[in-house]
Amino acid sequence: MPQLLSAGLRWAMFSLVCLSLWACQPNTLIGSDSGYRQQQPSRDGIGKVYMGREIAQVMGHEGAYWLERPSREPQEHPQQVVELLDLAPDATVADIGAGTGYMTLRLAEKLPAGHVFAVDVQPEMLSLLRQRLLAGDITTVEPIQGAIDNPHLPADSVDLALMVDAYHEFEYPHEMMLHLRDALKSGGQVVLAEYRAESPLVLIKRLHKMSEKQVKREMRAVGLTWLKTDESLPQQHLLFFEKPA
Repeated sequence: MPQLLSAGLRWAMFSLVCLSLWACQPNTLIGSDSGYRQQQPSRDGIGKVYMGREIAQVMGHEGAYWLERPSREPQEHPQQVVELLDLAPDATVADIGAGTGYMTLRLAEKLPAGHVFAVDVQPEMLSLLRQRLLAGDITTVEPIQGAIDNPHLPADSVDLALMVDAYHEFEYPHEMMLHLRDALKSGGQVVLAEYRAESPLVLIKRLHKMSEKQVKREMRAVGLTWLKTDESLPQQHLLFFEKPA
């Protein structure tokens, strides 16, 4: 007859089976304190869910041309976005997810006595941005290599942080926004431009759109107070939040 398994071996096999079953669950918690869950990724998502929203895949630097597409002007009205921010000429602004500098350069032009932090996690994007800054002899913009969970901005240094079509791709939105809140001055603002998930007429991939309700929920979770939502853009919400004094 075969020998009986030792108690230790039986426990090891039992533990292995339990871990295998846990890993196969369709909606698995990733860390007890993070609030994230893992599921089977959808076509345009990473399978990581935050507050009921699957996080979208990041557009790589290979798609930089998309950021500079001619159709972006009539679709997004970028100069109108800058005007709606109502910035003081000497303000310090952070462009989070700056990419090639599409919004960064417009912000710099609006802030002759101010400063722009251009934050991106992709060094290739920052390289393209530095080339544009050099060509235009622009000295008021500071490119910053961010991390996926931290924009690496100085504490209490930013009057306003702008995210245009970027937040929905953050792999660690909760951590990013906590660090960004710390970088804001007292009373500083966060402004998000996101394509409207509520409208079927906005022909953008589902995970690259956000509803006003979802954005408010996620900003409230990191201690930011909603101020207003501007709906004057053709296809995007422009949502304003404030760091309480």
